[in-house]
Amino acid sequence: MPTSGIMAPEPIAEAPSSSTYHTEQKLESDLGHPDTGQKLERGAPESIEYQNSYFDDPNLDPAQFQEIEYDDESPYPEVRSAVANTDDPSIPVTTIRTWTIGLAWAILMPGVNQFFFFRYPSVPITGIVAQLLSFPLGRLWARYVPRWRVLGVALNPGPFTIKEHVLITIMATVGAQSAYATDIIAVQRVTYKQSYNFSYQWFLVLSTQLIGFSAGGIARRFLVTPPSMIWPATLVQCALFNTLHSQHYSGMGQHSGPSRERYFLFVFLGSFFWYFFPGYLFQALSWFSWVTWIWPDDTAIAQLFGYFHGMGMSVITFDWSQVSYIGSPLATPWWASANVFAGFVFFYCTISSRTSYDNEMKQYNVSRILTPESTLDLEAYMSYSPLFLSTTFALSYGLSFAAITSTLVHAFIYFRKQVWRQARRSLREQADVHARLMNMYPQVPEWWYFLLFGITFALGCISIELWPTQMPVWAFVVALCVAFTYLVPCGMIQAITNQQVGLNVVTELIIGYALPGKPIAMMMFKTWGYISMTQALTFTADFKLGHYMKIPPRSMFWCQIVAAVVAGTTQLAVLEWMFTHVPDMCQTTQKDGFICPDTEVFSSASIIWGVIGPERQFSAGQIYHPLLFFFLVGAVAPVIPWIIVRKYPNSFMRYINPLLFSGTYLIPPATALNYVPWAIVGFVFQYILRRRHFSWWTKYNYVTSAALDSGLAVSVLVIFFCLQYPRNGTIGANSIGQWWGNTVFAMGADYGPAGGGTPVRPLEPGQTFGPSPGTW
Repeated sequence: MPTSGIMAPEPIAEAPSSSTYHTEQKLESDLGHPDTGQKLERGAPESIEYQNSYFDDPNLDPAQFQEIEYDDESPYPEVRSAVANTDDPSIPVTTIRTWTIGLAWAILMPGVNQFFFFRYPSVPITGIVAQLLSFPLGRLWARYVPRWRVLGVALNPGPFTIKEHVLITIMATVGAQSAYATDIIAVQRVTYKQSYNFSYQWFLVLSTQLIGFSAGGIARRFLVTPPSMIWPATLVQCALFNTLHSQHYSGMGQHSGPSRERYFLFVFLGSFFWYFFPGYLFQALSWFSWVTWIWPDDTAIAQLFGYFHGMGMSVITFDWSQVSYIGSPLATPWWASANVFAGFVFFYCTISSRTSYDNEMKQYNVSRILTPESTLDLEAYMSYSPLFLSTTFALSYGLSFAAITSTLVHAFIYFRKQVWRQARRSLREQADVHARLMNMYPQVPEWWYFLLFGITFALGCISIELWPTQMPVWAFVVALCVAFTYLVPCGMIQAITNQQVGLNVVTELIIGYALPGKPIAMMMFKTWGYISMTQALTFTADFKLGHYMKIPPRSMFWCQIVAAVVAGTTQLAVLEWMFTHVPDMCQTTQKDGFICPDTEVFSSASIIWGVIGPERQFSAGQIYHPLLFFFLVGAVAPVIPWIIVRKYPNSFMRYINPLLFSGTYLIPPATALNYVPWAIVGFVFQYILRRRHFSWWTKYNYVTSAALDSGLAVSVLVIFFCLQYPRNGTIGANSIGQWWGNTVFAMGADYGPAGGGTPVRPLEPGQTFGPSPGTW
């Protein structure tokens, strides 16, 4: 790898600082080879750019600027602790090795995850597995592949570089999870007996997966380049990349102790071996509802302390997968965790359940209200029962409504000046070392994104017009308007809090009123309205990772697009093969566990919102009409702390955020057993250790998160493929699977008959509750 000869770029015109570039030779190791770091020379202070922040950034401590100038570093300690403030443009990026390993992952991960998506239990291969395994694959390639050139392209360009590793990981993960639209196809097959050709499926999946990328690219000036958009989850990845490649960066800190590499190895091994206990040998350590073990048949105790149908107030777990169910608490800023936890305590001290019921307190049987054409049989519906939601479900809908309006109001109040200023600034005008280093690389022209939008929009129109989908083009346009309206507000909240505001409930509500009785249209509208924003945020999060790791933007663009197309096509091929070759696919009696639990939930939602429709649940005079007032609550709520903060700038009210409403979106099925340990761990690492042991936190916090997640992911795969999947799960079934520690949590009133739970006040045989038959 060359160590000199890097040309200094031209001076930045109209830059907000007098800083100039210079090259700095650095002898940092990249797999035993010298690396050249390019760094910004410390010049005039630029802290004024951050002091005059365009919104009251809760991640930024203004007191820091009294002591330190941040013209060549990020003002955020989170970023400094995980990201290098230097760059070597000569490092190979898009090599034959990058494309080969990246595309192999883009086929393998989506294919395997799609296969197990329909199985219960499902064992997905997460992105961190690809990130870990790509490292030895790249090293092996560098060592053993001949250094030949084919058509002028080197098969082996030398040592495996950190930038190649980043691109490979992005290609592996951009389409790794099951595409949301595959559930539409599966529900059409299973519930509505509709099976269309591969062209329809491909157009639908590619449109829903890629149309958000175009919006995400256009929004990158708001969500990627500003230094305040830190994207905490990407910092964990950056820390892991730098640890694996032995990179030294600005936030190393002064803490003595083991190197990050050695520390990562210790924590990784500990996490890997420990999960064998809660994940296989002693599963009660995971579902540690210990109070229900003492009084297993007490229904009141079960409602308070149970996990399956109770509130989970036992609040103890020894399973990192339970603690990190909401996301890594080590990556979420403490003030954001406090918002989520406050919302949990305030709104969810209620009896919990995970399903919907009929008037006999049984799980709602949607098949009783369908016609043979899969539309609503009104007479059967009136003679059967209205749909009753559990308190938890009803409240989750109400909070989703509040989150939708509070997000827009909060964004307008706090972010409007920054959005307006960013709309007028170019990349070269950013007062941030990372943005200025990235300015060396050619940017992606915006017409590329507009062209991508035009192609994917056309694919969407073809899929809904050439096949009987019940969905008009105008509804497609409305769905995209919903997604793109919320892209920047939701993206800014996610970028500073590590939590995402979802649009699934509000899209269901809109289409349920606009096109009642059309479940296929409901599923499509929900997918384009919800997933388009989610995919856009996935795209921008990856771009922020590339921004931190100094990956050329055009290389990022093509790797993401190509990998997403390959992943979506692979998933459709796997889906088609499974429905053709797997007997009893998506039936409860399927012998290998391919019962399609997520598809069943998706199907139920299509019936509840598409067949029955929100008009029969939320309109005036209906049972759940009061939940619509949550829209008003959400609109008013952000104004109150904003008024207080204007009078008392240092008040804790400056930390109030829409996460108060949206942070509990995983309930159900999550309970206090997930939220309380998550908040405690976050408080310890992001508040106590950060304040009292800052040098330790700077050096090890994000490495700890990466090691815990990595050890868990690898352990899950080993346990499943070596101990549970072979021999239909009979390995150790008698000696391990049936002992008290693996069965106690699934006994008593909390679990109930066949997992249905035991109610506190059971109905007498033939007794019903709610309105009299035929009156709803």
